[in-house]
Amino acid sequence: MAGEFANIIIDISHEKVDRPFQYRIPEKLKSLVRSGTRVTIPFGAGNRERTGYVVEVTDRAEIDPDRIKEITGIVKDSVSAESQLIGLAWWMKETYGSTMNQALKTVLPVKQKTKAAEKKTIRCLLSLEELRAEKQEAERKHYKARARLLTALEGSMELPYGETVRQLDLTTAVLKPLEEKGVIQVVRQEIYRDPVKGWERKPPVPLNQQQQAAADRFCRDYETGIRKTYLLYGITGSGKTEVYMAMMDHVLKEGKEVIVLIPEIALTYQTVMRFYRRFGSQVSIINSRLSQGERYDQFERAKKGEISIMIGPRSALFTPFSNLGLIVIDEEQESAYKSEITPRYLAREVAEKRAQMSGASVVLGSATPSMEAYNKALTGEYQLLTLTERGKKDSHLAKTEIIDLREELAAGNRSVFSRRLKELLEETLAKGEQAMLFMNRRGYSTFVSCRSCGQAVKCPHCDVSLTFHKSRSGGRLVCHYCGYSMDMPRKCPSCGSPYIAGFGTGTQKLEELTKEAFPEARVLRMDMDTTSRKGGHEEILQAFARKEADILIGTQMIVKGHDFPDVTLVGVIAADLSLYMPDYRAGERTFQLLTQAAGRAGRGAEAGHVVIQTYQPEHYAVTTAAAQDYEAFYRQEEVYRRLLHYPPFSRILVVWMADRDENILDAAMSADRKAAAEAAEAAGVVLDIVGPVPAPVYKLNDIYRKILYIKHENYDILIQVRNYLDECRKKHDFGSGLQVQYDIL
Repeated sequence: MAGEFANIIIDISHEKVDRPFQYRIPEKLKSLVRSGTRVTIPFGAGNRERTGYVVEVTDRAEIDPDRIKEITGIVKDSVSAESQLIGLAWWMKETYGSTMNQALKTVLPVKQKTKAAEKKTIRCLLSLEELRAEKQEAERKHYKARARLLTALEGSMELPYGETVRQLDLTTAVLKPLEEKGVIQVVRQEIYRDPVKGWERKPPVPLNQQQQAAADRFCRDYETGIRKTYLLYGITGSGKTEVYMAMMDHVLKEGKEVIVLIPEIALTYQTVMRFYRRFGSQVSIINSRLSQGERYDQFERAKKGEISIMIGPRSALFTPFSNLGLIVIDEEQESAYKSEITPRYLAREVAEKRAQMSGASVVLGSATPSMEAYNKALTGEYQLLTLTERGKKDSHLAKTEIIDLREELAAGNRSVFSRRLKELLEETLAKGEQAMLFMNRRGYSTFVSCRSCGQAVKCPHCDVSLTFHKSRSGGRLVCHYCGYSMDMPRKCPSCGSPYIAGFGTGTQKLEELTKEAFPEARVLRMDMDTTSRKGGHEEILQAFARKEADILIGTQMIVKGHDFPDVTLVGVIAADLSLYMPDYRAGERTFQLLTQAAGRAGRGAEAGHVVIQTYQPEHYAVTTAAAQDYEAFYRQEEVYRRLLHYPPFSRILVVWMADRDENILDAAMSADRKAAAEAAEAAGVVLDIVGPVPAPVYKLNDIYRKILYIKHENYDILIQVRNYLDECRKKHDFGSGLQVQYDIL
């Protein structure tokens, strides 16, 4: 039976998305009005006709029914991109437990008053030979920014001004001399009107047999109207991007549009240019460096049909394409695809829902798929496409060795480098090849502790130890959670002892130790500290690609999707760090990181070597990563997950609560646990309730945080429990300071 009333959003483009307004649905329109429908309604004191979007159909009147106005009509062709996104927002609200306003602000681009960006193009005025000579001169004179631009122009003789300036961190001081010299011309024109003008497209790279088979399977399905989710599981370096582009090409020829999601950490100039060179100005990019106004501008271009491919992090999923045909999620296992703010959505799930609403397909790609995605592929819910060979003809998986650090210690080696890693580093440097050293912990030392009383120096606002960062002035202690910092104390704050020092090793200290051990080597470090300024991330990668450094040291950002053919050695300094995380996915995260790190070696013609240093050489996450054997890892992890009722074999409703008052937090959490037990009894089911327990960081910014975990195989049961918890909480007065968030794993 159709509902009597519709809740309608009036103006979705306003910066302050207001509450929905309720209208009565006329009898003649009841079969036509649904979530997402665009309607006309009388609005305001003068009953001026306005356009709105239905976000909910309900039988419950929120005010006196006699005061509720009627919908006057339905807008022709009302199924638009906005309609679809509003319907998606409603689904997210219901699925992830947020308010409608929170969901709307997530999916709809916010219009802000910003100066319109000039649409300009950087055009090269030289021949290719002249351009290369100019680039060599810039490199000889160490004009790094100029060389970066000329390298980009070498791949495409015309580049979009705004995106290129941001990506390469260019300034007027770089561009003006090149303009005056007649090397480039900054052309002010409506370049977006012609999607291919000025782009020297590179022909597609020929696919190998496995790549072609994967692309062909997708294309056959697409031609016959089959729309499904595919898991493209391919080893590191197997050429998944080339397969994506073959699929995208097929969809674009059908007149459809494409969204490509890439983790922000891998959204590098190197990656983006591969898509530009294939598809030209059909492509647009969004990333965290764009302002809200710039992001809105890009979404408006998509809405007007000026582009047909949007590439970006998870927020690109909400690009207002009206004829969406394909969503690609590269490195689908990445945690960056999970929103940490309400609604706490998972991009993979939202992509599947949007594809269902659009009649589109979804392609998930990974060398180390999430347990959830691979399980769905095994059960037939996803179509599995497999690549088991490296994409480049002469490229092979690197040889991997596991070094037991306990044996190193027993042999008297207290260095951060095992004897084998040091030997291989010396050989690599002697041959003029490059190496990468991976350690997933930044800073100089992990924590600072007193040798007299044993107390670590902790953040006064968070329940964590401060990390020591060395500087010319001596050094500072920094909290990586809230940003609090203080000078390195000369005496212990607890007992006054002078015997206070740093313990453990981070990337900053590893850089220092590497320079001491290999003084002839040129070393670069890449972590949150060295990439915090604009363009820092790209500058380091470009310098390493140009072989201006022999060794690149970094956190996980150096092992995500980069292709450096001269890297023949990868050293994992401490493989155990991620194994100790307070997370049921610790083993999975460790396997993924080690596999991705190992995949950086041997991507060119020279053979690669990987050294994994660990105190747990027998752990299955380490041994299977060394063997690059995902199936073996999955089989062992599956046993553990099934036994303890963890995803993908059970679902978990996570209830997060936070309050500045610890007593209120405890009372609210106890009430929720009791309500969950009541809900289970009423539904006649058995719930596995764990907690409440302190969050991994119990105190953050002077706010205490606790978690309640509720497990059950049936997702719908958990939704019922969540709704019951909301109702029960309204009966208590826990004050306005209590924060509640839900997550479903």
